[in-house]
Amino acid sequence: MKKERIYNPEVPEPPPGQWSNCVRVGDIVYVSGMTAREKDGQTVTAVGEYEQTKKIFTKIGHMISAAGGVMNDITSMQIFVTRIEHNTEVWRARKEFFSGDFPASTLVEVSRLAKPEIVIEINVVAHIGCSEE
Repeated sequence: MKKERIYNPEVPEPPPGQWSNCVRVGDIVYVSGMTAREKDGQTVTAVGEYEQTKKIFTKIGHMISAAGGVMNDITSMQIFVTRIEHNTEVWRARKEFFSGDFPASTLVEVSRLAKPEIVIEINVVAHIGCSEE
């Protein structure tokens, strides 16, 4: 199997030599930690866990789609939050993007993320074609 880097114009790429937003190996897709940054890669306009989670899942959806899959192909996710007491806002947004069996999931509180206004970061693994969609 060969490793393939996946691109989507809706999700800004990092500068060369830093990381890949999305990599596919066979039917397995790995999406790096996504945040609520806008297309310019810097600005964060979404405020709060609910809005940032929706923005992040939209970006993840673009990457999974570019790899040939759907959101319900996601089998595992790791969620990093700076305010664990707002976790219900994350779950509320998550319900808008998944149906049926939800992915295996970990949610942990961290002291901070890349920018002070970023309150959540999510990375996922998907197995393309595994859902019934």
